[in-house]
Amino acid sequence: MTNRWVPASPCGPGCVGASAPTVGRPRAYWRMARAVSVLLAALFVLAPLSGVVGDRTREALVRWVFGALLRAFGAKLEVRGEPDLGAGTPGRGALVVVNHVSWLDIVAMNRVRPMRSVAKWEIRGWPVVGPLAAKAGTVFLDRGRLRALPGTVAELAEALRGGAVVSAYPEGTTWCGRVTGRFRPAMFQAAIDGGVPVRPVALRYRLADGAATSWPAFIGDDTLIASVRRTARLRGLVVELHVLDEIAPGRAADRRELAELAEGLVVDALGGARRTVEEAHPALV
Repeated sequence: MTNRWVPASPCGPGCVGASAPTVGRPRAYWRMARAVSVLLAALFVLAPLSGVVGDRTREALVRWVFGALLRAFGAKLEVRGEPDLGAGTPGRGALVVVNHVSWLDIVAMNRVRPMRSVAKWEIRGWPVVGPLAAKAGTVFLDRGRLRALPGTVAELAEALRGGAVVSAYPEGTTWCGRVTGRFRPAMFQAAIDGGVPVRPVALRYRLADGAATSWPAFIGDDTLIASVRRTARLRGLVVELHVLDEIAPGRAADRRELAELAEGLVVDALGGARRTVEEAHPALV
């Protein structure tokens, strides 16, 4: 089922590129095995513990899990800007909006600051990851049911009003990272209703030599397994998070203007003017 809410990205397998520095297959398989071990430990050991420990210990456990996942894939995390995502005031909620490239986005974000997330409904059914996401208080969005959207926005607004910091990916789908999509305004209504600031974050994947890479992207007809395998093969992966200026409550007249403000900050941080897929990947034309 489709509707005008379901976003579409022109990015596909051709955006990934054929060449990149890689590790050998044995090391790639070892990386994936380590990642699975971390996820299983999180599900069967750390998740039960999180219910009996204090908030600071729980946050430290979550940071450890996501940090261990990054290390498993040989990825280095670099944060530019406020490391607490500007949401360090106790009891104050914030909507953190990020451009969407990969399943690895959420891993990097929660390594910096554990938070609730807005995620597509399908993730709920993913092995291991789905149960962990549900335990973490993820707000699941069914993009195929437009009628469910107001209820999801209301649930998110209530969480923000209650002091939660929640990450959302307002492009609504993944892009290759060298181009971005329009920020859909629906989730920004929750920030307005909740009376909380919006904190944009620009996310970029690159190699150790500074060159951009689309290999971690989860796009087009990619399966999750194929994307994970490709990421595990990559050598020298660096995840850059640029924490940008906060947009205070009341600065925008409505959710559309708020979405445009956040989108403009992210696009500028990623290199200025928005490019088409053809401009970013001339080999495709």
